[in-house]
Amino acid sequence: MRVYRGRADTIADDRAVSGRVVERVAASREPAVRVWQPHRQVAFGRRDTRADGYDRARESARERGFPPVERDVGGRAVAYTGSTVAFARVLPIDDPRSGLGDRYDAAIAALLDALAELAVDATEGEPPDAFCPGTHSLQATAGGRARKLAGLAQRVHDDAAVVAGVVLVADHGAVAEVLEPVYDALGVVFDPGTVGSVALAGGSDDPAVVAAAIEDALVGDREATVETVEPDAA
Repeated sequence: MRVYRGRADTIADDRAVSGRVVERVAASREPAVRVWQPHRQVAFGRRDTRADGYDRARESARERGFPPVERDVGGRAVAYTGSTVAFARVLPIDDPRSGLGDRYDAAIAALLDALAELAVDATEGEPPDAFCPGTHSLQATAGGRARKLAGLAQRVHDDAAVVAGVVLVADHGAVAEVLEPVYDALGVVFDPGTVGSVALAGGSDDPAVVAAAIEDALVGDREATVETVEPDAA
């Protein structure tokens, strides 16, 4: 298994790195894991781009210091603060019509193990009106209420499948602050109080510690070869 660490200099170059990882897995048939801290941004999904208030949502993100970008998958806007941890497990596949549920189950189990190592008692699911609502999320109780701290999505290509997601480390306040006006512009019901984080749930507030735990859990007992993403990778 290949393990990729680090990020490129710009948002565009960093996204290109992730794209190349998928291409390499499809060509080599060797699985890969990437866990890193993306640049500060709000990434809008395809559904967002069709909303009447999309331009206003982009401007709202930009005004708060979050460059707006578009991602080529569904779902709603996701905010990355610079300390938010993103992860991707890329697997070679033979049949794009099978294995979807198994890949989700394996990734969720790995994330739950990682969070348990970080002293976070997380469970599957999310509270109502959470950010980027979806059926594959993790939540933990903090301050007497359930709060979402991780979300997963999956994209299936002809030769490779990508299970990816985001884990909030200690940046719940910043994420809630930028997403509230963004979701308001998009017409998406959102309760900022449902935004959680590893730190808020009693775990580490260090992105490097959280990333290491997630990487270890996603790699499991496979033998790994580590490659570092150079800052100026393009």
